[in-house]
Amino acid sequence: MDSSISLNKFISDTGYCSRREADQLIKEGRVLINDQIAQMGNRYDVGDIVEVDGSIIKAPKKDKLIYIALYKPAGITTTSESHIPGNIIDFVNHPKRIFPIGRLDKDSEGLIFLTNDGDIVNKILRAGNKHEKEYEVRVGRPVAEGFAAKMSSGVQILDTITAPCKIQMTGRSTFKITITQGLNRQIRRMCEALGYNVLTLKRTRIMNISIGNLPLGKWRNLSDAEIAILKASVADSNKTSLASPKAKRVFKTETKVKPDAEKPVTKVKAKAKLEAVIDPKKIKPGSYKDFRKKGKQR
Repeated sequence: MDSSISLNKFISDTGYCSRREADQLIKEGRVLINDQIAQMGNRYDVGDIVEVDGSIIKAPKKDKLIYIALYKPAGITTTSESHIPGNIIDFVNHPKRIFPIGRLDKDSEGLIFLTNDGDIVNKILRAGNKHEKEYEVRVGRPVAEGFAAKMSSGVQILDTITAPCKIQMTGRSTFKITITQGLNRQIRRMCEALGYNVLTLKRTRIMNISIGNLPLGKWRNLSDAEIAILKASVADSNKTSLASPKAKRVFKTETKVKPDAEKPVTKVKAKAKLEAVIDPKKIKPGSYKDFRKKGKQR
């Protein structure tokens, strides 16, 4: 597999200058690669010697990739925003800059990953990959017969029907549920739709990694074997998108009958929901603000 990168990107990655400025340096003959005057389109590979105006520039050191598993307590908010009290980053207090993979409701506890590997985040979160997440749930009253069948076959929430899931009853008001989606407060909403209030919710497994004996509020580094399996399971994933950027439209119909009309007149109300992932690195200054304005004007 070709591990080389464009020469202008290599120069830019060292922090020496921008890619455009690197192109200009190359055009002016001020860049050497392995003692040869560089040309536009040259590529850098590990071991190559690059000089700019007679000075050797070196490849930037990459931070060691970090993958940790945290047993998040209830009351901690899954956000990287430092101004929010009780945010997960301050709670973990890791010496390196890390961020959570996905979310876990503030009221819920359980397993969540944190990392500094930006490439793996969207691969894990992408719903199309159908990665399993397992939870232990306790509701406020004994469940009726047929509850498990209704939950496992799909429940109407958030203008959609949830994907089929696995349910294992563990008591009159407790059960295990394994889902492959990540809708906002999905399990709580599913239970509420069937008339039950969730008292406690704990995530015990994400994909191949279980919470095991990890104490509440503590974290550990994933083992090399766990990381290898994790990466293998997302190897074929599209890392750049979580969902289609196209709008989903859910249509609701209302039928009104006019007194003098022989046939009812049907109005169709369309509700559009935009589900797009915005990569902050690719947003030009001001463009996110423009995006929000356009969304409000629709």
